[in-house]
Amino acid sequence: MDDRNLMENMLLLEKGVCDLFLHGAIEASTADVRQRFTDSLNTSLGIQNEIHSKMEAKGWCQADQADDSKISTVRMKYSSPSHC
Repeated sequence: MDDRNLMENMLLLEKGVCDLFLHGAIEASTADVRQRFTDSLNTSLGIQNEIHSKMEAKGWCQADQADDSKISTVRMKYSSPSHC
């Protein structure tokens, strides 16, 4: 397993952890439990971002640039009053 595969696996695992913490926060039965899940989620999101940034710096993960017309279409879709 090379460094790129290792980082990809780390990124996928961290995304999974974020998903679990998010669901924990949503389903929390008390404010204290919700806060602990939220704090853990924020920490994990930071780790996920750090892994992604390192992969991007190595050229292993590139974000696609969105076309301005697509951005405008989505902005209009979600700013319309009929959107729920």
